[in-house]
Amino acid sequence: MNIFVMTDMEGISGICRRSQLGQEGEHYQVGRRYLTLDVNACVDGCFAGGAKKVVVRDAHSCGYHFIWEELDSRAEYIQGASLIERMPDIESFDGLILLGYHAMAGTPQAILEHTMSSGYWQNFWMNGKKCGEVAIDAGIAGDHGVPTIMVSGDDKVCREACQLIKGVVTAQVKKGLDFEGGILLPKEQAHKLIRESAAKAVRVCKKIKPYKVKSPVTMRLELVSRGRIPVTRKHVKVIDGRTYEVLGPNVEETLLLLL
Repeated sequence: MNIFVMTDMEGISGICRRSQLGQEGEHYQVGRRYLTLDVNACVDGCFAGGAKKVVVRDAHSCGYHFIWEELDSRAEYIQGASLIERMPDIESFDGLILLGYHAMAGTPQAILEHTMSSGYWQNFWMNGKKCGEVAIDAGIAGDHGVPTIMVSGDDKVCREACQLIKGVVTAQVKKGLDFEGGILLPKEQAHKLIRESAAKAVRVCKKIKPYKVKSPVTMRLELVSRGRIPVTRKHVKVIDGRTYEVLGPNVEETLLLLL
């Protein structure tokens, strides 16, 4: 059983402030440590559940946030850019885990909610349905027949995942109260929950179906600001001054057209 883990930071246990998320932030080094601890708990759970191979990608922003020397040595890790592949070789894996994810843009009381870019993306739809990063990444895995088996984060993203994917295992490590506020589980309890959830997800992996987005895929993006629509691209359909659409054969290829 091979498991691919995509990590973000907003949904990591112990994180609830923007200052924990990037190098310019006052609390960034603390955020990095929290991320690394959650990763290790997830990796440990995957192997406890029967995984033979685990690959973890740092998918937050620039992708250089793990504390390398503190990572579980049984897994392999992807950091930095990966050209056009968001999940390299995902077709060779049996299941996908989304660790430390967050709710879609505009979700009330969700901790650090946004979709892809809080500075540029206002709202995003796939085939007419408003969605966020859980749907995007579950859809990319689904393009390759790989099920999304677990999601961790706050209560809002866990609810979002359950509405999308039947049988998905969720690890709710905090409850959102505001954009930068929530009720957080203690460290030991959060890591125990992640470890147990990952083990369970691996064990039930074959019972969860891939999240399939009907082809062709229409993606619509509403931007935060005017003047940013890529009007020179032939495949772009302009909706209004801040909104445009693209059409593609699947989630992965359509997202590349959108970006």
